[in-house]
Amino acid sequence: MKLAEALMARASCLRRLDNLKERMARNAKIQEGTHPAEDAPALLEEYEQTADELLDLFRAINRTNAATPFDERQTLTDALAERDVLKIRHAEYRHLAEAATVNIDRYSRSEIPFRSTMDVRALQQRADRNAQRYRELDANIQRLNWEVDLVV
Repeated sequence: MKLAEALMARASCLRRLDNLKERMARNAKIQEGTHPAEDAPALLEEYEQTADELLDLFRAINRTNAATPFDERQTLTDALAERDVLKIRHAEYRHLAEAATVNIDRYSRSEIPFRSTMDVRALQQRADRNAQRYRELDANIQRLNWEVDLVV
């Protein structure tokens, strides 16, 4: 199995767990004299089996990421961490650029004008650079996910 297939299976398990959780809650209690739409204990058993499958996938994916070289200086785990931080930085620079943008919406001369304390253009450029680097890194990660075999 390729790493990408394991990642898709992980996502499927997570969706299945959410679905089972909702179904168990709907069938956990019923009015006296009625029958549940589904067997809640059977759903709980399926939930446990799916959670065990998810645990195995998490372990295998983590082992694979840690053992897979991404480039000459880092593993796939390192690249994933870098990608996550790039996403956080991009969002913050975009947010900060938006917050620092001065809109001229005064209605009278008595209103106090605002000015930016930050270089909005530079913040936007940093956000754009982080977004570009994120896209490039993500594309390389996705490519590698389809090339590497899952470590079991």
